[in-house]
Amino acid sequence: MDIGRSGQRSWIECVRNRRTASASVALLVGLVGGCSLFAPGGRWGLAPDEAPKSYLEEHYTKTEHMIPMRDGVRLHTAIYAPRDPSISYPIILYRTPYSVRPYGEDVYPASSPRGIRMDFVREGFIFVMQDVRGRFMSEGTFTNMTPHIDTKRAETDVDESSDTYDTIEWVLENVPNHNGRVGMLGISYPGFYAAAGMIDAHPALVAVSPQAPIADWFFDDFHHHGAFFLPHAFNFMAVFGLPRPEPTTNWGPRFKHGTPDGYQFFLDLGSLRNANDRYLHDEIEIWNQCVEHPNYDAFWQARNLLPHLHKVAPAVMTVGGWFDAEDLYGALKIYRAVEQRNPEVFNVLVMGPWSHGGWSRRDGRRLGNVDFEADTSLFYREKIELPFFRHFLKDEPWETLPEAYVFETGVNQWRTFEHWPPTTAEPVRFYLDQGGRMTQQRPAALGEAFDEYVSDPAKPVPSSQDIATGMPRNYMTDDQRFAARRPDVLVYQTDVLDAELTLAGPVVADLWVSTSGTASDWIVKLIDVFPPDTEDLEEMPNGMHLGGYQMMVRSEVIRGRFRNSYAHPEPFVPNTPTNIKLELQDVLHTFQPGHRMMVQIQSTWFPMVDRNPQKYVDNIFLADESDFNKATQRVYRSKDHATHLLVGVLPRSGE
Repeated sequence: MDIGRSGQRSWIECVRNRRTASASVALLVGLVGGCSLFAPGGRWGLAPDEAPKSYLEEHYTKTEHMIPMRDGVRLHTAIYAPRDPSISYPIILYRTPYSVRPYGEDVYPASSPRGIRMDFVREGFIFVMQDVRGRFMSEGTFTNMTPHIDTKRAETDVDESSDTYDTIEWVLENVPNHNGRVGMLGISYPGFYAAAGMIDAHPALVAVSPQAPIADWFFDDFHHHGAFFLPHAFNFMAVFGLPRPEPTTNWGPRFKHGTPDGYQFFLDLGSLRNANDRYLHDEIEIWNQCVEHPNYDAFWQARNLLPHLHKVAPAVMTVGGWFDAEDLYGALKIYRAVEQRNPEVFNVLVMGPWSHGGWSRRDGRRLGNVDFEADTSLFYREKIELPFFRHFLKDEPWETLPEAYVFETGVNQWRTFEHWPPTTAEPVRFYLDQGGRMTQQRPAALGEAFDEYVSDPAKPVPSSQDIATGMPRNYMTDDQRFAARRPDVLVYQTDVLDAELTLAGPVVADLWVSTSGTASDWIVKLIDVFPPDTEDLEEMPNGMHLGGYQMMVRSEVIRGRFRNSYAHPEPFVPNTPTNIKLELQDVLHTFQPGHRMMVQIQSTWFPMVDRNPQKYVDNIFLADESDFNKATQRVYRSKDHATHLLVGVLPRSGE
């Protein structure tokens, strides 16, 4: 089933006609049907221009508690309960390492409780907001990505599943006016806690929505197929990883780079072995753990939640963004793991055209220079998310979600599927060929036909045109012409398409490559090339145009040493054709007639990915400056060594 652009636009116009110019944009809430979003009075009597803080103070009582876990550790928990005692309310649980500020029973947040949006506040739930153990005001020792314990042998065996269970048990016994049902949600790290909490769940936990959840820290966030996402990891760890010797209400000081130019800052850093001496001073435990565990050893394997998702009972709605640079892996893999291991559970996937957590803020109409032609985030929050929790927590009727509710980029429409990936998608191979061509025909060239470039870690390919010290939120839709014109980036593209081409499901780059060195990274980018006469959008950056725009659709990197095993790396044999299979994750994207499909291949992507020395060393975190060398990289396109993309292609409508 397709929810076409015309239908979505009529719904959006309905919302826009009700919208005011005030802060009420943040209060677009829970529309199940019709256009009664801002009806005067409403269920909770919230006027469109009423400040969230005053509404919370008027309608909710805030209390704070130290809830004991089974091992005696107490977790700081803020509870916001509706003042009206004539109604019983379901409970929404939110567990976070990022603080449930503001602290103090008489101190209300300026907007909604942290991690909860005002549409939920107006709907009427009991909100239970908790600092996880060892963070902010909770007792205990914090463990990043707490390893799950499948069989707990004693009261001292605790993990995030048991802490969730114990919290729910205490709340049911000590908080009045609940209806006995609990829902749980969270984005990013809180998404991990939601996913962990649904294992061996308390019977009262009936609905869970892990959103952009971390699933495995060797593939989410900081590592992508073993490559290290440098500014994202460094900036996060420099603050989040500061020691907390005792409970506190405060974050640590933000790291100051001393320059807005992240490319130059991290280039000047040199080898990652300099990070502790110059900036981190051995105070950041998680950074040191990354240094100590460069391979996928027992430390990282214990922090993989996926093998433990086999005792899930609540209804599950996993949410992710197609352009989430941080936790796309987690959303797709957690959905699949729940589906495979818990076939009787209600389990759906929602994927929209969003960056990390983009569905929870703004309207979702644009990301960078790409317009999705509708307010996709509002649509999700009001037509999908809130109805999901209303149904399972309040028995309210709804039109049941399909197995997969996903946004098709390129043509900008919501689509639904009864299976994901779609069973109707046919596997198709697109081969790289001479002259920068990409076709469905296997190359005919015999021998060692290839294209090559020199990769220089002293002059790495920029990962973005933005001058920033962090990871730009919109880089995953950015124009890639700046990279295509470098001599150390290979470019291949199809002829101009005369019909729609819709890719659905996983994309795998099957590479045949070699390096003159003994180590290398390989980056593959899938790109939609717009026609040269494409009209510009309003409010585009100065000098940016959509004519010929190279929109990145998907991208991924693999540290070549891990091509055969993430636990047991190995060097390349210099100048020897070597096969690497790189999973780029799923897409749902249509290349329209007049467009081209393009692939770019390169070996540096800086500063987003740390520099590979291109000389094999046991631990790149400890590489010497002398280990960084130029290397000649080859991508093969012969009959016997045929580099190609393996994709799923949906039949065109009418076929």
